[in-house]
Amino acid sequence: MSGVRSGGESEPATTKRRAVVRRLLSMLDGMDVGDALPSERRLAEDLGVSRPTLRAAIDELAGRGLLDRRHGSGTYVAERRIAVGLTLTSFTEDMERRGMRPGGRVLSFRAEAAGPRIGRRLAMSPTEEVFTIRRLRLADGAPMAIETLCLPKALVPELRREDLEDRSFYTLLRERGVVLASGWGTVEPTVTTDEEAEVLGVPVHAPAFLFERISHSEQGAPVEYVRSVYRGDRYRLELELKPVPR
Repeated sequence: MSGVRSGGESEPATTKRRAVVRRLLSMLDGMDVGDALPSERRLAEDLGVSRPTLRAAIDELAGRGLLDRRHGSGTYVAERRIAVGLTLTSFTEDMERRGMRPGGRVLSFRAEAAGPRIGRRLAMSPTEEVFTIRRLRLADGAPMAIETLCLPKALVPELRREDLEDRSFYTLLRERGVVLASGWGTVEPTVTTDEEAEVLGVPVHAPAFLFERISHSEQGAPVEYVRSVYRGDRYRLELELKPVPR
């Protein structure tokens, strides 16, 4: 059965689908975000393929975040999704590496007692003070994520609200001699609350990613606890997979 793939798709069908994907990608190069593709019937005729093959190619590109299929309306060029690697890098560094202009706006900035929940995460007394900073993160001016950052006040007691406007927190730490060496985090699917949806400019209960992270210094001390809500329509997770050593 060498002509059939394990998923039940024949090799000729796979080859045709890949060829259609390549032609659609070439077509997208000359289109803008929000532009509508021709109807499936017209596209199938123009490309000389069956409609099932065309739908499979469109499904693949929609799964990659390049096309947006709207039931009863059509297929449109989607906003580019940003691949997020699960590494210990800042939002600013991630966006710059992808050729995008990072930005941010501080939504709230306050010093307060850590309390039991944050105290446990940062290995400090609940009565010790932390900075709790909430920021809207932007890429090329578009809202991307809401980030809540908690860190011991004693670490950078002179920190001011304006220090974090349009600036990487990790760069600020390095300037103060604090180097992050490791971290532990989780990612889970969620939906936006009313307030998050308003700030991010998405519908209420829109799909989102919830990232939580605790980062440690070279000395092993907790430096930050971060809780971030990323727009699900603009991000995809990027994983580097390696075999487990035997």
